Amino acid sequence: MTDYVDRHGLSVAAPLARLIEDDILLGITPDQFWSGYAAILRDLAPVNADLLAKRETLQRQIDEWHKARRGQPFDGEAYRSFLSEIGYLEPEPAPFALTTEKVDPEIASIAGPQLVVPVMNARFALNAANARWGSLYDALYGTDAIEGALEGHGYDPRRGAKVIGWARAHLDQAVPLAQGSWANVAALDVADGALSLTVGGQKTTLADPAQFAGYTEGGNIFLKANGLLIEVVIDRNSAIGKEDPAGISDIRLESALTAIQDCEDSVAAVDAEDKCVVYANWLGLMRGDLEERFEKGGKTVTRRLNPDVDYIDPQGNPVTHPGRALLLVRNVGHLMTTDAVLLDGAETPEGMLDAAITVAAAMHDLRKSGPRNSRAGSIYVVKPKMHGPEEVAFTDRLYARVEDLLGLERHTVKIGVMDEERRTSANLLACIKAVKDRCVFINTGFLDRTGDEIHTSMHAGPVVPKGEMQKEPWLAAYEAGNVDAGLAAGMAGKGQIGKGMWAKPDAMAEMLNVKIGHPKAGANTAWVPSPTAATLHATHYHQVNVAALQEDMKTRQKASREDLLTPPLMVGRNLSGDEVRRELDNSCQSILGYVVRWVDQGVGCSKVPDINDVALMEDRATLRISSQYLANWMLHGICSPEEVEASLRRMAPKVDAQNADDPAYTPMAPGFDGPAFEAAHDLIFKGAVQPSGYTEPLLHAARRAAKAA
Repeated sequence: MTDYVDRHGLSVAAPLARLIEDDILLGITPDQFWSGYAAILRDLAPVNADLLAKRETLQRQIDEWHKARRGQPFDGEAYRSFLSEIGYLEPEPAPFALTTEKVDPEIASIAGPQLVVPVMNARFALNAANARWGSLYDALYGTDAIEGALEGHGYDPRRGAKVIGWARAHLDQAVPLAQGSWANVAALDVADGALSLTVGGQKTTLADPAQFAGYTEGGNIFLKANGLLIEVVIDRNSAIGKEDPAGISDIRLESALTAIQDCEDSVAAVDAEDKCVVYANWLGLMRGDLEERFEKGGKTVTRRLNPDVDYIDPQGNPVTHPGRALLLVRNVGHLMTTDAVLLDGAETPEGMLDAAITVAAAMHDLRKSGPRNSRAGSIYVVKPKMHGPEEVAFTDRLYARVEDLLGLERHTVKIGVMDEERRTSANLLACIKAVKDRCVFINTGFLDRTGDEIHTSMHAGPVVPKGEMQKEPWLAAYEAGNVDAGLAAGMAGKGQIGKGMWAKPDAMAEMLNVKIGHPKAGANTAWVPSPTAATLHATHYHQVNVAALQEDMKTRQKASREDLLTPPLMVGRNLSGDEVRRELDNSCQSILGYVVRWVDQGVGCSKVPDINDVALMEDRATLRISSQYLANWMLHGICSPEEVEASLRRMAPKVDAQNADDPAYTPMAPGFDGPAFEAAHDLIFKGAVQPSGYTEPLLHAARRAAKAA
């Protein structure tokens, strides 16, 4: 049973009240906070409820339109006209430009990787914050980015030579010399503010001397490529440096410029106890005092935030550069409610609680004297799962109320708009305009967006197999249209146009080949699953000048709204029994593998083996697409409920076997009656009627039941 205390007519979970009143609040009394927050809830919770009701009304109208035309060819023109009539499609706004001010350069003007990490896990949260700098040598040596397996015990000099060769070849491309190659550098010297290098007994310089950024008293050299720093580490006493003619022991890259500390899809926070962990970790990051102790190699390790990086610029001036990623916090969306705070005995919107508490915690960063997160004086919030301009405008209104409550200047809170719902994609410029004074971020997310695509068109017909979804016209229009809208709104030099996650954390060679497509598409950031991936992905931004590319893209033909609103339907095809079974097994295994950890252990994001035992980084978005996909196929008779049930029972033992080494794991087979299996079952069989196809209501209920057991 949760103990509650009364605060201005609100019933507040006692641990949450203590955390807020004793640790979080700054410059405002508890009485002022609770009276103001109660007023926000009374004023805005009904508006939130009305917006959710509008989602459902629009979805019912779309469902009925499709049902009335079942068996007829899809008529895109009639469909778009209908969507306009019901207010789903809105007119494009008149030209406008973002007016966002006080934005840190990591968001506004420098392109680079972005980490996303569950803030509920303090170790992961700290790792992400500290991923601003990463060793290129380590990232290459410890992954499949370099071919072949490690040989022998300890350091493998053959592999080390391959790593050094790869890294020097990259420097030749990113920071070329006027003559010769980095592979043959025998010495580096700084004199009179200029860098000279000895190659083949001859002195040379950088092809572009402006790429020399500075040096340290210890002899390290700082270079710059497309705004990102590269540190050439000189240490002749190290195992690597003593074998190198120039004493180069490592090449460190500025890697994760930004990191999203996530309160949403990657965490399993279902009650006041969980929310306290989320808020306390975010508070520790904002105060700068978060620590985590853990065992590693038989020793206790204490993880803290890294200090800043100091060097001397070519003019001899000392420079202090951030040693940590600029942190954003992702709040939850408008849908879910929480029992951490009750109003008149009823749960209240969780997104409103996140808004008030995460912003209040971030005030510690704005007021502290030491190394700060935002040197520009802003608080960065990513807001997910908004449907259309009206909901985005509501978000603007909510954070304005929070600013007033906490005594912050208007637009201190900056908003990242996640473009992951169909009604937002179709009206993206209007969405950006609704928050134009505080918008700093838009991005695309294939999985959530596909989940909404399927749910919105649930009754239009069966969708194509998942593996074919990326070839559908709507997806290309979605990805290109996101960049088009960001550029049209004047986001270049003001904020981030982002792309989605690389989901295979162990496949770094493949990532190096594929993910360069994100900056080439005009994105000045893209998501990565680990600090190592951030370091390797940073090399792409050395190669691609995103700002120049965006300038060229401003005049290209805009993505087609017609394509964007073409459902990915499977027309004129019959799948074989084997094809259907394979699709069912793939999806059921994916659902079970994720849900069993979420429900039984409260793990919101982890490497989950797929049906082929390939580890994929998964959060709730993965679950959403798989569950909606199967719900759609059942609805349209591509598969039967019995076939889905049989697949779930085939895949549960496989998932059990994949988790056999986890002592905390509870097998699903042979009983098939545990809360995790039942939750996975419900996500599919009740998927068609879940609000917007979201997984949270069913997952939260199952996790609460598991915690109470």
